[in-house]
Amino acid sequence: MNNPFDLTGKVAVITGSSRGIGKASAELLASLGAKVVVSSRKADACQAVVDGIKANGGDAHVIPCNISRRDEVEALIDGTVKHYGPIDILVCNAAVNPYYGPLLDIADEAFDKIMGSNVKSNIWLCAKAIPAMAERGKGSVVIISSIGGLRGSTVIGAYGISKAADFSLCRSLAGEWGPKGVRVNCIAPGLVKTDFAKALWEDEANLKRRTATTPLRRIGEPHEIAGAVAYLGSDSSTFMTGQTIVIDGGVTTASV
Repeated sequence: MNNPFDLTGKVAVITGSSRGIGKASAELLASLGAKVVVSSRKADACQAVVDGIKANGGDAHVIPCNISRRDEVEALIDGTVKHYGPIDILVCNAAVNPYYGPLLDIADEAFDKIMGSNVKSNIWLCAKAIPAMAERGKGSVVIISSIGGLRGSTVIGAYGISKAADFSLCRSLAGEWGPKGVRVNCIAPGLVKTDFAKALWEDEANLKRRTATTPLRRIGEPHEIAGAVAYLGSDSSTFMTGQTIVIDGGVTTASV
């Protein structure tokens, strides 16, 4: 039996992959044989990731992209196809959270930025990538959501709304494109030690409370999410679509 996790020859695009979960995912997919496009707003940060992948024998390429700009999103997909060929795996990982505080105090501009970058950009990415996958009868889209979409929050409520929307987006796209062989799934990480979530885990009091109510008694690391990305992008998960994998150390299952 062939290794179902082997990604040799697969082409993967990962947004927000210059650091954190995206970077760990790019490195893992490349190590499994995928040709990976590393993308974020800053080309130099992406290049550092690509250099590391190449140093370990992998194949990676930089295409910068600000996901809040549709022309750049479309250029990312077009550029990937031009450089590597048809896309097999699309990982919608990039997200923003410019506001930390009570939900009813958020400015319209900040709310629109969150919804635009965390939801609408995923629609743009999928609209550009999925039809070509469907023509070939296969493809996998992975949306990195968050347990923030499953729980209420007194400080990141708008972010949670956007992540709940991603769950619904995943289910709807799975239903629309499943008959043509395209799978769409979500991953909902808990608190992970990334720069993006620094405001949450650098707060010692918050970290102490979180780990005390987490069965594994710690927060996650980026590589612990990357494994699920590889699973969903590989042939190991060919009968899975429209689902959300929660990876949170058990925090959403624990009684407080």
